[in-house]
Amino acid sequence: MVATFKIAVLGAQGVGKSAIVRQFLYNEFSEVCVPTTARRVYLPAVVMNGHVHDLQIMDFPPITAFPPKASPGHGDGAELGLIPLCTLQEWADVCCRGLRSVHAYILVYDICCFDSFEYIKTIRQQILETRVIGTSETPIIIVGNKRDLQRGRVIPRWNVSNLVKKTWKCGYIECSAKYNWHILLLFSELLKSVGCARCKHVHTTIRFQGALRRNRCTIM
Repeated sequence: MVATFKIAVLGAQGVGKSAIVRQFLYNEFSEVCVPTTARRVYLPAVVMNGHVHDLQIMDFPPITAFPPKASPGHGDGAELGLIPLCTLQEWADVCCRGLRSVHAYILVYDICCFDSFEYIKTIRQQILETRVIGTSETPIIIVGNKRDLQRGRVIPRWNVSNLVKKTWKCGYIECSAKYNWHILLLFSELLKSVGCARCKHVHTTIRFQGALRRNRCTIM
């Protein structure tokens, strides 16, 4: 039986969230940063411990707030390239459709950018406050990208890891989309976190089925 897991990838502009997804799917990285302005939906398949699982990876453009939390007077988020969400009508927009119904969230920040960490800190809190059902059971993994630039790190790794794991009770992984470091580990840990019984073996392995699903991407 093939189970489909829906995953939302969120982060401020320029943190490399789309680069993480493309590195996982296509083993490619581009030095050119192209801002995400529309939701992109990828439908790959992975093999873990000999079992196939379908994924629905949704790469969302940056949002001001997790719907329907947005309220006036909190700034327009222009410094992070955010798209404002001010009304329930805007929540219905296809750009953010499906954000509340996923099985897990990947919140990406740039380890060299303090504002990007504050962004995912805010989004995480709003996810907890606004998801009506199953909030505490929906895994959230915090991802510190650009580990290859760690000399420019703005927050010590131990401080972030301690906060995320002990206080937020979330998973924490650092990776480098540029060098494909810990990308497979991220998605392996993610599948284990969503309660996939077959994925909880200590020595879980993951293999992307590129030949089957490489081109299944929808931009909306």
